[in-house]
Amino acid sequence: MTSTTSTTSRPGTTETAGATVDAPALIRFRPTGLDTAPEVNALLERLGLGPFVPDGLTAFGGRNDNWAGTTTGGQQVFVKTVARAPDGSRPEIDRALAFEAAAARLPAGSPLRTPEHLGTDRAAAVSAFRLLPGARSGSEVALDGDFDEELCREAGRAVATLHAMGTPESGADPGADAAPAIDTAEAPLPPMRWLRAFPWSEVQDRSMAQIAAWKLVQDDTEAVAALHRLRERERRAPHTPAHCDLRFDQFLVHGGTLHLCDWEEFRLADPARDVGAFVGEWLFQATYSVFAPTGEATAAQDSVALGFDLAHEEIVERGAAGLRRHIPRIAAFWEGYTGCRTPDPELAERAVGFAGWHLYDRLIATAQAHAVLNPVARAAAGIGRTLLLNPAGAVTTLRLTGTTAASKPDAAPAAPTVSPPDSVRRTDSVRRTDPVRRNEAALRNEAARRTDSAPSGSSR
Repeated sequence: MTSTTSTTSRPGTTETAGATVDAPALIRFRPTGLDTAPEVNALLERLGLGPFVPDGLTAFGGRNDNWAGTTTGGQQVFVKTVARAPDGSRPEIDRALAFEAAAARLPAGSPLRTPEHLGTDRAAAVSAFRLLPGARSGSEVALDGDFDEELCREAGRAVATLHAMGTPESGADPGADAAPAIDTAEAPLPPMRWLRAFPWSEVQDRSMAQIAAWKLVQDDTEAVAALHRLRERERRAPHTPAHCDLRFDQFLVHGGTLHLCDWEEFRLADPARDVGAFVGEWLFQATYSVFAPTGEATAAQDSVALGFDLAHEEIVERGAAGLRRHIPRIAAFWEGYTGCRTPDPELAERAVGFAGWHLYDRLIATAQAHAVLNPVARAAAGIGRTLLLNPAGAVTTLRLTGTTAASKPDAAPAAPTVSPPDSVRRTDSVRRTDPVRRNEAALRNEAARRTDSAPSGSSR
């Protein structure tokens, strides 16, 4: 369920930075009326914070109803509700509470920071958190070009700390009996039965572009087989506490410090899911930057804002520039991650596979508001397919090997080389001897190939 009834732009937001569904920023919205959700103020009063002051009450985007503002007790608070399951259970609340119980044992100064949990009404499925005033969504930070290597390194340390975290079941916390047990069920995405056929019950809630996106996956027997292999590898992998819904908009930057939030999918799972999702977010950004300007200054930002009239060579050039710009950030994340936790030997390869799925997932999510698949979506699908079919071949390209030295200029590996369009079609002998350049070319050429097949006149 959407958390908003109508929108009002955040002051200072430009039309380019905040106007598209495919490029969400931390935009403020008018919240659902509290008269329809009395459980919100009831929880705040029970916590001794006082009810919300109506003036200045706002909300953020998302599928759950939420409210942000000041209480009569002078506290700045963020409150959100989550949907209940058809059987009346509250699995999302239970998973979030399981995280809070596990996170309560983290030491002061831990790299994993999250907004303070003030309390939850489990029966009403409502939770309250300390509001971080002036915080910026990771999506907004990335679009503005401010999600730099140091923030990526910080994100890597935070995610590694999550994956190394103990759980209440370990017995380390004598009060753990009061918290829900950590979920051990398999993460729901990708929904494997949907790879065979799209449920008729879901059709009416999907746009034509989303149905086309699912057909793109279902008709690709190689991609479907690769997803089944990835799921099987996931089942055999060591499982740790994991976020399982990691995206840029789950990060908040407040006072120069990174916070990770939204724990409704927290569970024991393959840690490669979270690593792959972070990698996939940057690859989606690289794809998006081919067709629409971001806050980063690049030579590719010209009058063809959405990229529908770009020639093949220009798509390749922009894609290569996006990869060169973002791969060092992926390397910085991996450096932060491996500096806090030693991954299992196959984690990087599985993470590349999950990055491939993440691009398909973003393709499907961003298709919700469209009637046809746009070039961004098709390019994302092309890169995702390449990663799924050959995850081992992209590990080096994405710099997920060993402990990188991205923060040391004298030790940093060279960025992937940009080749002119005609040199992309190199001989097989060159491809065999230069895997980094070969795989970078494969990624961008698959994206270009997919966009070439987009229907003429398609629109966002």
